[in-house]
Amino acid sequence: MTERVLVKNLAALADGPVTVSGWVETVRDQKKVQFIVLRDESGAVQLVTPATRELVEDDPTSAAKLALTETISGLAHGSFVSVTGELKHDERVKLGGLEVKISSLEVLSAANPETPIAADSSLDKRQDWRFLDLRNPKQNLIFKIQTTFLHAMREYWVDNDFIEIHTPKLMASASESRAELFEVEYFDTTAYLAQSPQFFKQMAQSAGFGKIFEVGPAFRADPSFTSRHATEFTSVDSEISWIESHEDVMKLHEDLIVAGFSAVKAKHGEAIKELFDVEVTVPATPFPRIPLAEAKEIIKERGYEVPRSDDDMDPEGERQIAAYVRETYGHEFVFLTDYAASIRPFYHMRHADNPGLTNSYDLIFNGVEISTGAQREHRVDVLEAQMRDKGMEPKELDFYLDFFRYGAPSHGGFGMGLARVLMLMLHESSIREVTYLFRGPTRLAP
Repeated sequence: MTERVLVKNLAALADGPVTVSGWVETVRDQKKVQFIVLRDESGAVQLVTPATRELVEDDPTSAAKLALTETISGLAHGSFVSVTGELKHDERVKLGGLEVKISSLEVLSAANPETPIAADSSLDKRQDWRFLDLRNPKQNLIFKIQTTFLHAMREYWVDNDFIEIHTPKLMASASESRAELFEVEYFDTTAYLAQSPQFFKQMAQSAGFGKIFEVGPAFRADPSFTSRHATEFTSVDSEISWIESHEDVMKLHEDLIVAGFSAVKAKHGEAIKELFDVEVTVPATPFPRIPLAEAKEIIKERGYEVPRSDDDMDPEGERQIAAYVRETYGHEFVFLTDYAASIRPFYHMRHADNPGLTNSYDLIFNGVEISTGAQREHRVDVLEAQMRDKGMEPKELDFYLDFFRYGAPSHGGFGMGLARVLMLMLHESSIREVTYLFRGPTRLAP
């Protein structure tokens, strides 16, 4: 048997025998000829064979030809088949300029004739049948992009001597807000699903690792039904030692974004344009940086005033400042900096000359926040004081404070939601479109 060839590799082969395998996308069953569009994980190719509708007595191969014709006529969309035939390059063939003339066809797995979803099915319906939805070339491309994006960032980290860590997702106590924790039974006690790897990223700094990264799951018990929230998501995290301020973290962050976008544009730019009608732009550095207070004044002048009284930026404010940055700088990214201590975690370092502000930022991409970063507080006495300011009891996080009682370098880092980056890169309307299997308040299956 000829070794299976991926569709994407057919163009480089000379005319001759070939075997391809995949699922049936369409069948055109004409009176004298049959066509199949076969798709595998790399692309689609046209298959063709003459149709034999009845036995011919003086043709010893007639029965086999008739059986092949009847098999093809009965193929349902989505059936997995393996086909051996003759590859022929022909510029007249619209699909790739080549086709395979079928010699033999084996049905490896027949599909039910009625497909449960269609091109116009709702997002919820498509999520119910996610494995079928992912056969769509557009959906398939998303995860190739994700792979390329993460690989490029990982190359940057490795080339710059970062250490990869894998932190536990079962926690004895909260890392940020106890209100957003999932509780799970853990033998004779209670554990919590990690909201972020924050504490353990910082532990690595006290351990002398210097520079670390992690790509892993995070969990938030947040009953939000927005297009950008999930109860389980993939978090991209990095932490570095010996920084002067959050400016060092922002520099790392933008370098990683540029590495990822450059790789995606080089490898998938044409396909993204074809399937998503989106032109991937590699952002110029440095990204614009605007203090939050200044950003609020800018959008107020644009006719919108943030209604919140908690010193934060709301979604409309994010969209407005992003529009301003596009108009003023021609940029899709902006760092909003210097958030108030009142809305930041206790471990964010505060300004030396203004304890009401923190050395922190949010990264806004196309009008949506994708990441929070900051310089961390590494002085244990200051950490304890900031805990108390937040109404926390330091003894509850004694294990965390131990990380700083035996010496710790200045450090900082960020956590970034992978799905949000992909959603905004591809101009999709929901992170459900770019998450392999979405988890939200009302979805636990498939």
